[in-house]
Amino acid sequence: MNCKQILEQKAKQIDEYLEQYLPLEKEYPSIIFEAMRYSVFAGGKRLRPVLLFSACEALDGDIKKAIPFACAIEMIHSYSLIHDDLPAMDNDDYRRGMLTSHKKFGEAIAILAGDGLLHHAFEIMSDACVKYCSNETVKAMQAIAHGAGVFGMLSGQVTDVISEGKQIDEKTMYFIHKNKTAAMLQGALKAGTLLAGGTEQQVKMMEQAGEKIGVAFQIADDILDVTSTFQELGKPVHSDEKNEKNTFVTMYGIEASQKMVETLSEEAITIFQKFGKKADFLIELTQYLMKRKN
Repeated sequence: MNCKQILEQKAKQIDEYLEQYLPLEKEYPSIIFEAMRYSVFAGGKRLRPVLLFSACEALDGDIKKAIPFACAIEMIHSYSLIHDDLPAMDNDDYRRGMLTSHKKFGEAIAILAGDGLLHHAFEIMSDACVKYCSNETVKAMQAIAHGAGVFGMLSGQVTDVISEGKQIDEKTMYFIHKNKTAAMLQGALKAGTLLAGGTEQQVKMMEQAGEKIGVAFQIADDILDVTSTFQELGKPVHSDEKNEKNTFVTMYGIEASQKMVETLSEEAITIFQKFGKKADFLIELTQYLMKRKN
């Protein structure tokens, strides 16, 4: 199987895990669970849980122990997309070829669905910490929390919002990408490494690789926003231009941005190679992500 097929297979398995953690409830308002599930099961690469599992596998970790953390990080990602699509943020009507949550359920339920996914993710992780009662699980939850919070994804999002319509420098642009996108990929790789009992040095290496993949992934995304179509992406194109967002593409053009993607990807691959043959999928995944069409 090629990398795309393996990724699809892994995504299918992750969906089965997510089903266990996101059942439809009857004793509570069903609309909130319907809205939560709508966004989580709308498709997607399941990149963050795949990275978490792959890092854990690279160090011979127990995948069973990693399942709740992989599901939690996907729920956190889905919550961020729900809020990102809201009229007060990017104001997008479509995501993955489907109506966005606020277009399907209304703004109030969409906001609450995002809140529900975020809180449920931490409940799942804290349950795992109680079950396994280990430093590794606590540190894994801490890594994910850090990637999602004010020292990670949230700071990137805030900086992105307050920079709209303004001229910013490359340092600020890198800060946005490093935090808004890369921080959660770093959290996934760090959590998988920690759950496998990785050393401090191994955790640091995965963190560095996650930053490079994350920034490259976002630049590649920005390129696709200019060069792709709604049919290919499943979401509106030229949305960065519409929202007057700063990107490396608007700053340096497509050719120079593509070169940055290639350089960052190569640097991440060099780090993964130090983990030996069991990290081969991480290398293949990095190569695939930077050449993707959606």
